[in-house]
Amino acid sequence: MGNRFTCMTKKETKDVGSRSKRMGRSQRKLVAEEDLHLQALSMALQQHQLSQRFEGSMSRRIGSTSSRRRNLSDSFSVNKQVPEILENIKIKKFVLIHGEGFGAWCWYKTVALLEESGLLPIALDLTGSGIDLTDANSVTTLAEYSKPLTDYLVNLPDDEKVILIGHSIGGACISYALEHYSEKISKAIFLCATMVTDGQRPFDVFADELGSAEHFMKESKFLIHGNGKEKPPTGFMFEKEQMKGLYFNQSPSKDVALAMVSMRPSPLGPIMEKLSLSPNKYGRGRRFYIQTLDDRALSPDVQEKLVRENPPEGVFKIKGSDHCPFFSKPQSLHKILVEIAQIP
Repeated sequence: MGNRFTCMTKKETKDVGSRSKRMGRSQRKLVAEEDLHLQALSMALQQHQLSQRFEGSMSRRIGSTSSRRRNLSDSFSVNKQVPEILENIKIKKFVLIHGEGFGAWCWYKTVALLEESGLLPIALDLTGSGIDLTDANSVTTLAEYSKPLTDYLVNLPDDEKVILIGHSIGGACISYALEHYSEKISKAIFLCATMVTDGQRPFDVFADELGSAEHFMKESKFLIHGNGKEKPPTGFMFEKEQMKGLYFNQSPSKDVALAMVSMRPSPLGPIMEKLSLSPNKYGRGRRFYIQTLDDRALSPDVQEKLVRENPPEGVFKIKGSDHCPFFSKPQSLHKILVEIAQIP
C-alpha cells in the first residue's frame, strides 16, 4: 500500500484526475502523504474504533468495544482458529502504553490478537501523543505525560485490576503508575522498556546510545526548541532514516510506512525527570520484562543490565525482534503476554 505512492506508473499518474494535474509539485506531495496516512491508518486500525474518550480528556483510546469476534489478516492471525477461551486468566484487562513518538495506533496487531483470545485490551494515547491534541512541547513532567493512564486507573472500579504493558519510554509511565496506583495493577510488563530504579531518569537508560544527558541537551541535532532557540529544548524527534534504523530494522514495510506518517515529537521533560520509587509501593509490584534481541534503540546488553540491576519476577526474550515487536514479532509478543497473564 505504501509502495503505491513511490512506484506509481505513468498510467496510474494519468488516472489521478484533473485536480491533481493542476496542482504544483509540493501540493501533489502533500496530497500523496495525506492519502498514504489515511490508507495506512485504515489498514492498521480497521474494525477498531478511535472515538472513545476519557471523561474530561481529549485523549482517545483503541480497545474492545464489542463482544463480536473479528477475523485477522493472514499476516498476524492465529491461523484463523476459533478464539481461544482463557478461563484460567483472572485479570483480562490489558492497558497498552506506547513509547516515545508513538501512539495507541502502534498496538493495532496486539489489540486484535488479544481480543481474538477473549481478552480485553485497551491502548492509550499519552499526553501530546497519537491523536491527543496537546502540544508535546507543553508537556514538562512525567505526571502530565502519564495523565491519560492515571486517569484511566483512577476511574477503574475499586474491585478491578489491570495488566499494564509499557513500551520503551512508556516503561517510565508504568513505573510511575506502580508507585502511585499499585492497588489497581495486577502485573506490569516492561517491553524493551525503561525499567528505572529509584532516583534514575528514563533518559539514563539510553545513555550508552545517546551519551550523557548534558551532552544530549547541548549537542543533539534532534532537539526541538518549542519556546525559541534561546530557551531550553522542549522535545525531540529523530529523523526518518534514523528512526528506521533504530526502531524498525526488522519491521514490515507497511508498518514502517504507517509509523513514518504517524510518529510525533516526544516531550523532553518527562524523560529527564528522576523517578521517586519506594520499596513499599513500586517495590511490591509484580514486574516482568520482555527483551528484544535484535534491538538497535535499546541494545540487548542494556536490557540485560536493566534486569540485572532491577530484577523483575520474570524475564522473556523475543528472538529476531527489533525495538517494535508489536510490528516485527506480533505473534511472539502475543504468546508471551498471554503466558504472563496466566501466571498465578
